[in-house]
Amino acid sequence: MWRRFIKKSWRQAVNSLRHRHPKTSIGCLCSLFGKSREGYYSVSSRVLSERILTEVKVIGLVQEIRTLAPGISAYKLFLILRDIYEGKLMGRDRFYRLLRRKGLMLPALKRRHTTNSNHNYRMYKNRIKGYKPPTLNLLWVADITYIETDDGICYLHLLTDAFTHEIVGWTLSESLVAENTLQALNQAIAMFPEADFTRLTHHSDRGAQYCCNRYVDRLKEMNISISMTEDGNPTDNAIAERVNGIIKQEWLYREKRPGNIVEARIRIARIIDFYNNIRPHRSNNMKTPKEMRVSAAA
Repeated sequence: MWRRFIKKSWRQAVNSLRHRHPKTSIGCLCSLFGKSREGYYSVSSRVLSERILTEVKVIGLVQEIRTLAPGISAYKLFLILRDIYEGKLMGRDRFYRLLRRKGLMLPALKRRHTTNSNHNYRMYKNRIKGYKPPTLNLLWVADITYIETDDGICYLHLLTDAFTHEIVGWTLSESLVAENTLQALNQAIAMFPEADFTRLTHHSDRGAQYCCNRYVDRLKEMNISISMTEDGNPTDNAIAERVNGIIKQEWLYREKRPGNIVEARIRIARIIDFYNNIRPHRSNNMKTPKEMRVSAAA
């Protein structure tokens, strides 16, 4: 009856037999393989030491990543570390238990809201209801959010590709003047010098920055179609709202408030670099935005 255990290591076989025969002593089970009770516990101590060493390394890497992305989820941490360990990382459930044991699971955060202002500029129809772009540079979504510093409020202007979820243009400014929003748009256009923008739609809320003459003229110059939310409903621009939420909830709300706009700009640049190039996105089947762009362009 012991033949099926021969191919296993003797310690694995003993452990299996212990589950089947809990009343049988360790010494008796070890003797079936010509091993001693002391030898069994010696191997157990070594394995335990290796496990602890592995957990120490994992915790060190988790803490290192959390310094770059303090709000990144446990699942995304698991995927990043699994790539680093190349298949040698512990399983997901054990990884979660380890984070809980070390107090590294994230607490839930209260949702924070931003508001949009009204104006008298011409507003465009929502052209993207129910639309999901099949590749990049078919739909860009734009939004502006508030960033707090010790010196006061500054404004983050973002432009995101709806297919890759990559932030393709951004600027951080002290005001809401359209010049800053236009700078983010020009940055995105410059990122794709060979692109044909005639199939691209630019979607935003109805903020004055997106409806003003200079911004609209630049979109038309590049033959980019214009789409806007209806009645200021934030759900009509869900992807842009989601990007804002990630930046704030995974980073800014968990870090010390930047002292001024210069410090905030440095921090935002670091966050966007991590967001685009390292952070897996559930909407991308856990690929990074950069990986999505590269595969789409291939």
